Parts: sequence; C-alpha cells; structure tokens
Amino acid sequence: MYRIRIDSHHCQGHARCLSFLPETVDFDDEGYAQVPEAKSRHAEMTDALRQAVANCPERAFQVVEE
Repeated sequence: MYRIRIDSHHCQGHARCLSFLPETVDFDDEGYAQVPEAKSRHAEMTDALRQAVANCPERAFQVVEE
C-alpha cells in the first residue's frame, strides 16, 4: 500500500501533480495542493504517482510505502 503526502510547507502551488493525478489532488483556498484522506492510499505505485513525485519542483509531493 502506498500513501500520498504533501508537505504543505514546501508546496508552492505549481499544480504539476494535478496534471498527473486530477482525480486525486485538490487545492485549498490558497492554491496549495492537498489530498483528501479518502484518496491518499493507493494499492500500487503507478506511473502517474511516479510522475507526480518527479515533477514537483519543491519535492513537496511524496509517496511512501506503508
């Protein structure tokens, strides 16, 4: 099982993660990425998850194995 985490202190709101995971990533009122708890867990490490991690300029988007 894999879980998405977004470091809110590092996210700058570039929205690159949104382009890879539009069904998973939301944005708060200030334009920073967030992932609702119900959408944060994934059974496998998909290409979309890898691309979201690789394309975050601040490395705020993280996927950790549980």
